Order: sequence, then C-alpha cells, then structure tokens
Amino acid sequence: MDVFSMLVLLLSCRIQVGAKMSVSPKTLTVLRGEEARFTCSTSYDHWTVIVWLLNGDAVLTISKAEGVLASVFPNVTAEESPNSKRRSWVFILNNTERHNQGSVTCDIQGIDRRTASLFVQEKGSVKVSGNDMLVFQWQSVQFECLAEGWYPQPTLQWQVNDKKVSKSEYNISSEETGKSLFTVTSNLSVKAVKSSRVDCLASVSALPTPLKSSVRLTVVAEVVEEVNCTVPLAVTASLAAILLLLLLCICTVLCYRQRRQAKPSPQEAIRFDQSLSRRDSVAGATGGMDNPGYYNEGSTDATYNVLITEAGSKMDFVSFCKVR
Repeated sequence: MDVFSMLVLLLSCRIQVGAKMSVSPKTLTVLRGEEARFTCSTSYDHWTVIVWLLNGDAVLTISKAEGVLASVFPNVTAEESPNSKRRSWVFILNNTERHNQGSVTCDIQGIDRRTASLFVQEKGSVKVSGNDMLVFQWQSVQFECLAEGWYPQPTLQWQVNDKKVSKSEYNISSEETGKSLFTVTSNLSVKAVKSSRVDCLASVSALPTPLKSSVRLTVVAEVVEEVNCTVPLAVTASLAAILLLLLLCICTVLCYRQRRQAKPSPQEAIRFDQSLSRRDSVAGATGGMDNPGYYNEGSTDATYNVLITEAGSKMDFVSFCKVR
C-alpha cells in the first residue's frame, strides 16, 4: 500500500505541474514569408532549460541562467515576454516556408511539454482575362478568372457592382501542380443590363483581405440614353444651319441673275453704238428726211440694207430702253 500511495502522489504532482504550463495559440496559420510567434508560459519557477521543437527537431534552446542560446537555424529566435504574471517565452519563426508547417513544441526539460500546430499558406495571383468591354444592352457576356500559385486551394468569388454572385451562376475547376500549388479557373456569364464593374476575388484563410481583379462592363444603350437630351438639339441646330446656308445660296443666285438681266452685255453695247453711228450717217445723207417705211423700187441694195439695219437698230434701242 505504501508503494501504491507513493505512485499516486507522484502522478498527482506531475498533473499539477503540467496544469501550470501552456502554449498559445493552439493553431496558427500564416502566409509564406510571414512571421510565426508562439508563447510558452509556466508558473513553475524550478525549471532549468526550455527546448523548442519544430516538427520534432530541436531548433532553439533557452537556459534559465544564460537566456537564449545560439542556434544553427538562423530564422528562429526567442524573447522573454514582459508584463506577465507567469514566466513566458515567445518563440519566433521568421520567414516561414512551406516545409515549416507542422507541430511546434515547447518542452520544459524534466517537467512537461505542450504542442501547437503551424499552417503555412501560399498567396498566388488572380486575374480576369481580357480588358474593359463595350457591349450592347441585353447581350450575354462571358468572363474568365484565373487564380494561380495558391496553397491550399483558394476560395473564388464573383461580384458585380460589389454584390456577390450566386455560386450557381458560375463554375469552378482546379488543378494541382508539381509544387503542390493550386490553379483555379472560373467562368461567369453576365447579361448586360446596365454598366457594371465585375470583380473576381481569390482568398485563403491567412489572407486578411481577398486579392481582387476587376474589369469594367459598359453598356452602349445606357450611354445613348445619357446623351439623348443633347442629340435632338444638335440635329436641330445642324438642320437650321443647312437651311440657312441654302437660303443664302438661293438669294445670291437670284440677285446675280437680276443684276445680269439689268446690265447690258458687251455685245449689246457694241451693237447699240454701231446703230447710232449708222443712223447718223443715213441722216446725213438724206438731210434728216429719211422714212423707214418708204420703199423705193429703184433703190439700190446698199440703200435697202442700210434701211433694214436702221430698223433693226431702232428695235434694239427700244428693247434696251425697256430693259432699263
């Protein structure tokens, strides 16, 4: 009975000591390249050495007497946490890599140990194929989103004007590459009702905000409606200008024709001068007693031609006077 009682007492002491030790957080997820921090706390003062293990391998040692000892792993260190009622040490893993993912253990030598879990995720890229689009209203438009280089498989989400699109309206396919990275492709069909901004978002749990790629969808009918007030005004102004120009052309042509009819041509002026000259010559020959209506059978052809010419000249002169 004495031996059994002693074993029970030792087990009880072990449990009490273990209950005074903890590691936080229990689970930590970071992006590759970021810093991972775990805190090991204990209220037990009689410890000598703390060893931090990463995936079962000792990577850092802390001595109560000498502090943090040198490590062959350059990306690990530790610091004592201030302002704590319990003795605490913070284990810091810099520049995390995918192979660091696994268990992180704080081992207080000869007393107890606690283990936490570390997850390292990979942030890739996201891109909506193509550029901004200009389409007619009610036209069906296809969009494709490509998310490459993620771990684990990212969550993909479409938004139109900051409103989430139902998952039933687009499809998602994924594949894993040789480096255990995922590529996800998604296709979305949108009915062009109005101009919108289309976003594709990709995310993993360690990412504070999703990565986003956006394109602009412009609907032609909407653009026409926006300027429908200025179009009739522009058309009216153009028609008025054309009519005014046409009216000016007609007025110019009419004025030119009227002036052309009122002004004698050079031929008419020359003929009028010749008529006056011949009349003077005939009047001189007859003593001013010429009678255009008189016909003399004995007249020579020359005299007859003079009379005819004179009669024609008088008619031209009358016509010219009437015009003026």
